[in-house]
Amino acid sequence: MNKALLLPILLSICSCKQNKKETVTSSALSQPINIEYAQGFTVNRTSPDVTIIKVSSPWPESEDSFTYALVDKEKLSTITLNRDEYNAIIGVPVQKIVVTSTTHIPSLEALGETEKLIGFPDTEYVSSPKTRKRINEGLVQELGNNESLNSEMVIALNPEVVVGFSINHQNKAYETIQRSNIPVVYNGDWTEESPLGKAEWIKFFAPFFQKEKEADSIFKSIKDNYNNAKALAKKANIRPSVLSGALYKDIWYLPGGKSWASKFIEDANAEYLWNDTASNGSLSLSLESVIERAHDADFWISPSQFGSYSELNKANRHYAQFSAFRNKKVYTYANSKGETGGLIYFEQAPNRPDWVLKDLIHIFHPELLPNYIPTFFKPLD
Repeated sequence: MNKALLLPILLSICSCKQNKKETVTSSALSQPINIEYAQGFTVNRTSPDVTIIKVSSPWPESEDSFTYALVDKEKLSTITLNRDEYNAIIGVPVQKIVVTSTTHIPSLEALGETEKLIGFPDTEYVSSPKTRKRINEGLVQELGNNESLNSEMVIALNPEVVVGFSINHQNKAYETIQRSNIPVVYNGDWTEESPLGKAEWIKFFAPFFQKEKEADSIFKSIKDNYNNAKALAKKANIRPSVLSGALYKDIWYLPGGKSWASKFIEDANAEYLWNDTASNGSLSLSLESVIERAHDADFWISPSQFGSYSELNKANRHYAQFSAFRNKKVYTYANSKGETGGLIYFEQAPNRPDWVLKDLIHIFHPELLPNYIPTFFKPLD
């Protein structure tokens, strides 16, 4: 990846040795921002006016890492940085930003920076009422889709930064945007394996708006809520068994035993029937093997896109063999949608794992949260 600066910066006259000293993030002057759960990024403040973000996991099994320098705009013309050490240098606080995943939007909203968003691909998938209002008012431009982002439109908007989402390093649209001196920074929140690890990526967004303290406070609240709910779940006397997923073209896809989704079930004090598998992604199984193991499962959650028992039965009559189907113990996030049909779960769940966990506790142990109103998971119709 081209490491030329994507934002012009005035270089002061000094020696190479001095430049190197100013950019060493592990120096005695470096102040690491506390990251408790997330594994894919670090944040270090190397001076009162410079913050370094390193993204080590932009996509699964990535061998690439990316380093970004965020510099106070008022000091941008007076600070010397070594261009070759950074994938981008961005002046902050940012006033105009483009993000590319719905999981990015809750962080902007939580930080009170919704109005800084000026463009987004696939706007129909955005569920947030606040951002939908801005989309409807023409304040957030439609930019195509993430796989083939409309680079011409992005360049015309001239954002100060584009927060990219990618499954690999091959994205020609991002390359075109970078060549137009618009910084692209990669966000890998989706690669995290723990619920709180995903939520902690709000600390990735915070330095772009100089709101690190606010992000710390927001994440602490989410963490405390999650851990308190987890402690509550341990009080349950019964640990039910749980099935997940559904068939797609004769293959049953369901979470691996080390995945984000299975961690929720564990923390809700239930037994996920594939918790003995080592995968942190999804498993691809035959219908027969799933029936053999989960025929008598107490609950069935996340049955793909299905929202009703009639839809399930119509799709495949073998679904009726499961006890959870017959006993009406199937719960889905597919019935919680935004104004234009986007699934709220995909947008908000990574940012609010405490809400997900409470939903599941309410399902598996209703006596512990008797008056709770679920956010995502609801019974099939």
